[in-house]
Amino acid sequence: MNSSVLIESFADFATLRKIDRPTMIKILEDVFRTMIRKKFGTDENFDVVINLDKGDLEIYRYRQIVEDKAQNFDATRQIRLKDARKIDASFQVGEEVVEPVQLSDFGRRLVQTARQTLIQKVKDVEKDNLYNKYRDKVGEIVTVEVYQIVGKDYICIDNEKNELFLPFSETIQKKDRFRKGDTLRAVVHKVETINGTPKITLSRTSPVFLERLFELEVPEIAEGIIAIKRVERDPGERAKVAVESFDDRIDPVGACVGMKGSRIHSIVRELQNENIDVINYTENFELYVARALAPAKLNSIKVDEKRRRVMVTLDRDQVSLAIGKNGSNIKLASRLIGMEIDIFRELEDYEANEEDVEISEFADVIDQWMLDELYKIGLETAKSVLAAGKDILVKRTELEEEQVDYILEVMRKEFED
Repeated sequence: MNSSVLIESFADFATLRKIDRPTMIKILEDVFRTMIRKKFGTDENFDVVINLDKGDLEIYRYRQIVEDKAQNFDATRQIRLKDARKIDASFQVGEEVVEPVQLSDFGRRLVQTARQTLIQKVKDVEKDNLYNKYRDKVGEIVTVEVYQIVGKDYICIDNEKNELFLPFSETIQKKDRFRKGDTLRAVVHKVETINGTPKITLSRTSPVFLERLFELEVPEIAEGIIAIKRVERDPGERAKVAVESFDDRIDPVGACVGMKGSRIHSIVRELQNENIDVINYTENFELYVARALAPAKLNSIKVDEKRRRVMVTLDRDQVSLAIGKNGSNIKLASRLIGMEIDIFRELEDYEANEEDVEISEFADVIDQWMLDELYKIGLETAKSVLAAGKDILVKRTELEEEQVDYILEVMRKEFED
């Protein structure tokens, strides 16, 4: 292979991989200097000249002329006078000889190795470029095309044909269904290097994805007039977004929802009809708790800072609203305020008038591990257990429905007796 063919084939390959000219030239020079060191032991007295436009490669070796009988002769850096005069009869001792080195001088094996090294270096640069590009885009929304479906995971490509990974665990499960060629939006979730290869992981379930969608749809957020304080999601089912306005004239909730829901509807569609609650953030913690548990209406709120728990009391018909479908409302509200929420219903008159009983008094009829489950969620008396009700006990403890029914029956009977 002659030098022009090698240079041209490399340049075409590098251009296809979108490697810029300065990087191309540096790669070529590094590879050829490595060849020189392997052949001659050093590259210090060599020049490598590359012209990508013409596909030219020129290598020159510089050697100093010494006496024919010079001691400690170094053939790499020196040339004897008699040999120099074979090139030009006018040469004198002390002068410098410049000799062109042909690619064929390196031998076929070394040239073939250089060609493989060039390809590998381009691939390494390509990997570095991909990593650096997406490392700075973590948390940003990208639009990609589904290229391949592997099991339940999606291999996607961007507009530069770079591969990105959308695992099944980061999709809105049971709702996201994509086919090869489909276009989708997701947030860059994680960028890592595995065995030297960059892996860019996307997510459609991250709270950041919802936050970025709001920034796209609500100009006041993008402009910094409204801030998103916190986002919590149960992907595909429900989400809670706390927002705050820095302009008293602008209602943050109204701005996020839009006229007749115009702004939030496109976000809901993107998230496969995820129910989004937008609430007005406040430094008043009890008011924040009440807003977080909406649409349920609370009767009282008690905050236990030491145990990081909030106890709220509601009327019987408000309990199911506070809990939500599959417990999603109370779960998201707890995460939004940063504390566990314990829900209690208001006692009926006959219950309120009775003297309370410690649950430890039931140790003879209720297994201790069951009582321990009640203690774990802050229930220490029979009335508090009855006030919590069946739904809360099933969702917040490891107890089965039959076991909960038994406990409630035993404690209710205590007061009836």
